[in-house]
Amino acid sequence: MKRNKITVLAISTIAITALACSLPFLASNAPPVATQAPGIPPPVAATPAVSFPTPIPSTSIPDIVHLITPASSSSTGGLYYDVPSEGTASEKRAPGGDSYKINRLERPFNQDMTYISHMDIVTYNLSQDSDWYYISIELIGADPNHSIGINYGVEIDNDIDGFGDTIVWAEPPYTKEWANTNVQVYDDKNHDTGGLSSEKSDAPIDTDGYETLVFDRGLGDDPDLAWVRINAGLKATVQFAFKKSLTDGTFMLGVLADAGLRDVGMLDYNDRFTEEVAGSPIRGKQHYPLGELYLVDNACRSPYGFIPTGFEPQICPTEAPPPREPGTPSTPGACVQPPSCQPPDYWFGEPNCYCQPGLY
Repeated sequence: MKRNKITVLAISTIAITALACSLPFLASNAPPVATQAPGIPPPVAATPAVSFPTPIPSTSIPDIVHLITPASSSSTGGLYYDVPSEGTASEKRAPGGDSYKINRLERPFNQDMTYISHMDIVTYNLSQDSDWYYISIELIGADPNHSIGINYGVEIDNDIDGFGDTIVWAEPPYTKEWANTNVQVYDDKNHDTGGLSSEKSDAPIDTDGYETLVFDRGLGDDPDLAWVRINAGLKATVQFAFKKSLTDGTFMLGVLADAGLRDVGMLDYNDRFTEEVAGSPIRGKQHYPLGELYLVDNACRSPYGFIPTGFEPQICPTEAPPPREPGTPSTPGACVQPPSCQPPDYWFGEPNCYCQPGLY
């Protein structure tokens, strides 16, 4: 009996223990076994992409090596005269010298007829040495660097037909020393600087004038081709020098001062505008005052290397002032305008004393 009680007690104890282990709220609260977090590899520095800068074209001007420069002094050649407007400037008019139909322009005035003496041509001349032609331009004023901005040019007609073939073209600023960083040379390859006819205005037409740049401020086949300087002498307010290779030795030559259009691609200007549109600097003429063509003065063309017939297009009048020895004073009363010299002729008084036949 006693043995049976012990057996029952043992069985009961085992059953209770098994039941307790199966209940969730009596389960062990022991924390789970910790596991090690996966390792994070150290950051690897990214290799920067290799990039190369985009090449930038060089804008620097290459060094120019000059082999020869013009002489520091040159002689004075035979003078060719232009009509100056100094004497009538206060009246806001030119005294003459403007013959629009044949491309003779005397317009050193703004549109309101304000006079600019620094572009008013008085004379020009050509001299030479073994390498160079020197073209000297005398102006009424003495400041080619005037703030209005004046370009000066020399036109060369190599085949003597009135159509300019080459122009040497200079722009400010100018210096007293020879320089060519402000000089360009253009050619007219298609023979249209004179429009359809070199002897008259063909306005209005659209041509391209001197269209081919052959020398650009020291750059070109010959870096020494053309030069300019100012105030080189009494008759050389502006002076050009260019290589003799620029001509064939026989040519016509003219000069101009331009503070207006300043566009060699539009020359000759009298072929661009009708006279009605261009206006006139001469009071009493139908189209006075100046219109679209102003601030430009040019001169007749002179012959070099040949004997002219006198009928070449744009040639200067053959009459010249009488020679006078340097330093010889004029005889009082000797320089008197003759009654026959009346407009459109122009009387050059002292020290020249001659009458230039009118051209218009």
